[in-house]
Amino acid sequence: MISDPDISDLSLVRCAQSGETRAFDRLVLRYRPRVVELAMRYTRNRADAEDATQEAFIRAYGGLQHFRLESTFYTWLYRIASNCARSLLKARARDLPSDTVDFADGDTVRRPTRLQEVATPEELTRTDDIHGVVNATLEGLSKEYRAAITLREIEGLSYKDIASAMSIPVGTVRSRVFRARDIIDHQLRRVYDGGLGRHAAIRRTARRAD
Repeated sequence: MISDPDISDLSLVRCAQSGETRAFDRLVLRYRPRVVELAMRYTRNRADAEDATQEAFIRAYGGLQHFRLESTFYTWLYRIASNCARSLLKARARDLPSDTVDFADGDTVRRPTRLQEVATPEELTRTDDIHGVVNATLEGLSKEYRAAITLREIEGLSYKDIASAMSIPVGTVRSRVFRARDIIDHQLRRVYDGGLGRHAAIRRTARRAD
């Protein structure tokens, strides 16, 4: 069963809980890139992100028997990885107290991989301006707002899963997402009258980096 490439997270978790180490290895392979990307948003450093990722999977493996499948595996793993990244940042801050840590890494934050085809140079310039404004505004948000809007609009998590991952009430998640959207919309209207337009601009411009 472990060799099935389409095996679900639930099946892999149950197999891993029963002692099949290959099942957990599959989960690591499946989610490691996303965990590294998540850690990069916190650490802004590849080496630190790799360290946080390794620690996250070590903790996940150690705590797997206590995972009661009340949320998705990724939501549970996300919370562990976030805690590991934050703990690493606190440790680094003690060593370098003057450093300022931001939530997203300029090299790895989701940004456009390609511009949509446009008919004129003017439209191309406007599209590029939109990309720049959305990405710059995302990077300028507080880490709480940026985490909420990223998980909702880019990762596609439900409000409930975001609340679970961030250990905050659902109402707080909704408030942060609403406020982040409002800030992005306000900035975007400086270059594009349509603003977010059902928030599609976030999804189009904040793509996952290859």
